[in-house]
Amino acid sequence: MEINGLPLHALVVHAAVVFGPLSALAGVLYAAVPRWRGRLRWPLVAAVTVALVSIWVAYFSGESVEENNTYGGPLAALLETHEERANVLRLTTTGFALLTYVSVWWQGRPARGSSHTVGTVLAVLVGLAAVATGVYTVLTGDAGAQIAWYGTNG
Repeated sequence: MEINGLPLHALVVHAAVVFGPLSALAGVLYAAVPRWRGRLRWPLVAAVTVALVSIWVAYFSGESVEENNTYGGPLAALLETHEERANVLRLTTTGFALLTYVSVWWQGRPARGSSHTVGTVLAVLVGLAAVATGVYTVLTGDAGAQIAWYGTNG
């Protein structure tokens, strides 16, 4: 799919590159600062949802771009690296989003017995998934940028 002559992938990756790390930062803060969880939960849900959708759209649109191009030599190796990292990124982001949704839902429930412990465990899992999402967003974006800028000096 193209928009004004540009592949959708070239456009949507910008949302993924912004909202992946932004949601990861919010997820780490959500996990690390318990008193901020109430204030961070809805901005985190919004950011992780945009990250999730944009990363999956980037993944599928990237498959389309790859099918329409033939890469050889060093570009083929860079493309392989980019694809491998994108596979991990879409899974880590999906897990991060699901953990976020469950944690926010759990936080909104009335407190009962071990509710605090479960909420803490969920928040820690959100933080770990956030770190994985942040790392793989950067690694995947870097590999993609190397393809885009291959052969240029600057």
